[in-house]
Amino acid sequence: MMKRSAGILLYRKLSEVEFFLVHPGGPFFAKKDDGVWTIPKGEVNAEEDPIAAAKREFLEETGSPVKGLFLPLGEVKQKAGKIVEAWAVEGDLAAEHIKSNTFEIEWPPRSGKKRSFAEIDKAGWFNLENALQKINPAQKELLTRLLSLIGGPTNSA
Repeated sequence: MMKRSAGILLYRKLSEVEFFLVHPGGPFFAKKDDGVWTIPKGEVNAEEDPIAAAKREFLEETGSPVKGLFLPLGEVKQKAGKIVEAWAVEGDLAAEHIKSNTFEIEWPPRSGKKRSFAEIDKAGWFNLENALQKINPAQKELLTRLLSLIGGPTNSA
């Protein structure tokens, strides 16, 4: 069965639309930047409503609850086959103050030592041009879908 995730694309309107993206934590993403940022998202548990999963994951990955009008953005399929269903919400959050949950893995590999890492190691606000560069390529469509719902970009190309 294909894995499904649900997530929230938080956005704000300043002089232009900005998107809130997060960078995956842990050793596999430590030296990667462009193309690995993502919306806060996570796996939908069996019998769980996808929007409830999206809200839960946002809280777990940022330390902040998300409230507001949830605009459905539909689904995208990532390179490895995972389906991501997303909603957009207008809001604001201090990216430098996120507090993510952690996960534990054996690191270094085959060392027998377990280490704990933040699931999300940093977050940031990006205008459209920068967000398109940073975000996982499969999720770029979520940005353009949101812009079409809210009337397009302001002062961005």
